[in-house]
Amino acid sequence: MFYLDPLYFVFALPALLLAFYAQYKVRSAYSKYLQVPNLRGLSGLDAARSLLPPLGLSHLNVEGTPGELTDHYDPRTKTLRLSPGVAHSRSVAAVAIVAHELGHALQDQEAYAPLRLRGGLVPALTVSSWVAPLLFIFGWITANPTLAWLGVAGFGLAVLFALITLPVEYNASARGLQMLWNYQLVDRRELSQAKAVLDAAALTYVAALAQTLSTMLYYIFLLTGFRRDRE
Repeated sequence: MFYLDPLYFVFALPALLLAFYAQYKVRSAYSKYLQVPNLRGLSGLDAARSLLPPLGLSHLNVEGTPGELTDHYDPRTKTLRLSPGVAHSRSVAAVAIVAHELGHALQDQEAYAPLRLRGGLVPALTVSSWVAPLLFIFGWITANPTLAWLGVAGFGLAVLFALITLPVEYNASARGLQMLWNYQLVDRRELSQAKAVLDAAALTYVAALAQTLSTMLYYIFLLTGFRRDRE
């Protein structure tokens, strides 16, 4: 069966190694700068509350969320959710993560096009994430390349989503770093440290793109070989 093909690892291994490296980098940077106090002695929650009014985001709700590195901004409910480690830590890592999530809130407020496009893809991606593999497998088993190519198209949607995510995340980080500097929550040294945290986090999205792309390329390789075998 194709899913036991050792060739799959030729496509998947580089992306898998990148994913492991990205996880190591983000954990390492987060753990390191979680131990470094920020200039103002603000907790993540304090930083969020101090930034909301000048950013014109006073309408946002701020809530806790369980887990570690689970911080996120929910555009549907206009809610900033902070993990315990970020909300209560008075570290450079905490204010960096809060600023990044507020960067997403600013994107939402300004109707940032890549963010809106990514959000519009979510319903279709939710369906294709389980339909696409079924189409591909059924098409492969029944020697029906049309169905298999439809499955590949579903994987293509996942690649598109991962690709659009990159400018969304990098832009949120750039906005976050700028607000930390503009409102004097960090000095130059801490700004560099905050950037290290956010750059490490961004690498995980690069790895996600590499993983989805490598899977799609493997399936395309199978199908092009499938066609040649039957000519």
